[in-house]
Amino acid sequence: MPDERGDSPETDLFDYDAELRRHNARLRAAARVGAGDRVLDIGCGTGLTTREAARAAAGGSALGVDISAPMLAKARELSAAEQLSNVAFELADAQVHRFAPESFDLCVSRFGSMFFDDPVAAFTNIGQALRPGARLVLLVWREYERNEWASGLMPIRPAKPADGPGPFALADPGRTETILTAAGFTDVAFDEVHEPVYFGTDPAAALANLLRLQGFKEMFADLDVDAAEAARAKLRAALTDHMTETGVYFDSRAWIVTACRP
Repeated sequence: MPDERGDSPETDLFDYDAELRRHNARLRAAARVGAGDRVLDIGCGTGLTTREAARAAAGGSALGVDISAPMLAKARELSAAEQLSNVAFELADAQVHRFAPESFDLCVSRFGSMFFDDPVAAFTNIGQALRPGARLVLLVWREYERNEWASGLMPIRPAKPADGPGPFALADPGRTETILTAAGFTDVAFDEVHEPVYFGTDPAAALANLLRLQGFKEMFADLDVDAAEAARAKLRAALTDHMTETGVYFDSRAWIVTACRP
């Protein structure tokens, strides 16, 4: 599920690489990584976006940071296999990590910036790592109601406050602009992304993928045997209804948020 990463590299590879392939293309186009850019990737997971940035910044570099050691281990393995010499990964919480001041030309994040406990403090910290004139490019989910992968598969909305950390924390443009402005960014803009998310080649594969994810593990943990089987049956039916010639897809809406350091 796009908003619930477990700590397994295999889970992340499915979620963030196959599931979000079309979203990733939109983020890559918006980032416009330059040949000499020094790129910071927040919440990089197993590092697909970091590796893509490193390839585009052939004369520069890319640093991916994440709080999951297993995902970063997989990111390093994949980077080594691709023989990328200008990419690095660091276990770090971007909210408080002491980045070298003014050391990056571009900061990107693919669905990794919505979980900060104090978003103003977090983006202020990230901003200090960017040189004057550097750009911030975030891919974040729009509202729960606008994302079929959430409302259609988990009809009980997550019990999280609208202004608290969670997958939809930056869905409201007004609130997000206020946060980024308070953190010292300017020229905040929003571009809608309307692309489907991919769950698997068929309903059986999609169900297996969903049941590996943390959000569904938590949902099923409190159910007895009969209730769990009834819930699985509902999921199978929903996934079957969304089967296409090329796999199981659900509708989604997101924002690409851009901003600058003055």
